[in-house]
Amino acid sequence: MTSKDNKPSNTPTRKGRLILMPCTLDLGAIPEGAPQPSVQDTIPLQALQLAAGLTHWVAENAKTARSFLKRVDAVVPLSTPLQGLDIQTLPRPVKGGQNDAQKLAGKQPGAGATGVSPWKALLGPALQGHDVGLISEAGLPGVADPGCELVWAAHQAGITVMPLSGPSSLVLAISASGLNGQSFAFHGYLPTDDEQRAQRIQAMELVSRKQHQTQLVIETPYRNAALFDALVRTLHPHTRLALACGVTLEQGWCQTRTVAAWREHPVTWPDNVPCVFAWLA
Repeated sequence: MTSKDNKPSNTPTRKGRLILMPCTLDLGAIPEGAPQPSVQDTIPLQALQLAAGLTHWVAENAKTARSFLKRVDAVVPLSTPLQGLDIQTLPRPVKGGQNDAQKLAGKQPGAGATGVSPWKALLGPALQGHDVGLISEAGLPGVADPGCELVWAAHQAGITVMPLSGPSSLVLAISASGLNGQSFAFHGYLPTDDEQRAQRIQAMELVSRKQHQTQLVIETPYRNAALFDALVRTLHPHTRLALACGVTLEQGWCQTRTVAAWREHPVTWPDNVPCVFAWLA
């Protein structure tokens, strides 16, 4: 940085902020070409105004991020055309088994060929003074998504983190479940192997019974039916199981029954609608 007389300035570049941008929960759940609800139905206007002014983004998926920003533009015009935005993607964790965030955390100390941590590289624009938006397909960044590691990297780099209000599938599921909302644990994705998944479900049910703690998991939508079948086969008949399917969507629903009751009332699952599964032994 130089001053007006072209002499070097000692004034450091002001760091930008990491803006945690809430997102709708309907990404991928509305058929292509079908009318989409206004983002203002679930996202506060303040967040939309901030989103419209950002030029640097980090997202789980660049395509869905552009789709969201196109909908933002219909409410608050973007300051920069969609094609001119810088949208970077997060490293993708392997689903199931070990906690996803732990897997990503293990990658954080590593550096690429340039010697720069991939997390710090994603924050490069913020270190140069630009605000950066972090967007998650799970609703709120850092909750049920790998963005938590980017937030941690921002704290380490002295970058201000600014969270914004918006929908969280986990919180909405807990709220609607009638299960214990004062003590709950989210476990992400369960293993896809039948035996390993059953063992995890049994272990989590034991913790739930001992600690009176609600257990929550999610699954890729096309595997919802397989996870539901595994839960009703494995859990105790008296355990209460809640399903929050497509929350905030027009066709969304939330129901809680005992496992015994679910066994008598099988569910027909759409293959493109996300669901949160919660149970309390």
